Amino acid sequence: MVKKILLPLLTTLTLISVSTVAKADYLVSNGSGGEYSYELWQNTDNTGYYLKIWKREFYGKEEAYTTSSSFESSQEALEHFDCYYADKSLPACPK
Repeated sequence: MVKKILLPLLTTLTLISVSTVAKADYLVSNGSGGEYSYELWQNTDNTGYYLKIWKREFYGKEEAYTTSSSFESSQEALEHFDCYYADKSLPACPK
């Protein structure tokens, strides 16, 4: 009786946890510039990237200071970080 209930329950829980893991976004890279640190993440369906940004001293210690909107490429996301957070003067940065 217990085996008849336990096996389907464990199977269902396993399938739920596998599907949850499969849908997770993944970390592409991390770094820092100026007073900020970042993590570059790619969406699960590989359609875009986003940044999680922290004040450098709080990186890894608390939730992100901000999370950016989606970018079409990793280069676009990193240029955004360099222009708006690392205070770099690049050709891609708005004047």
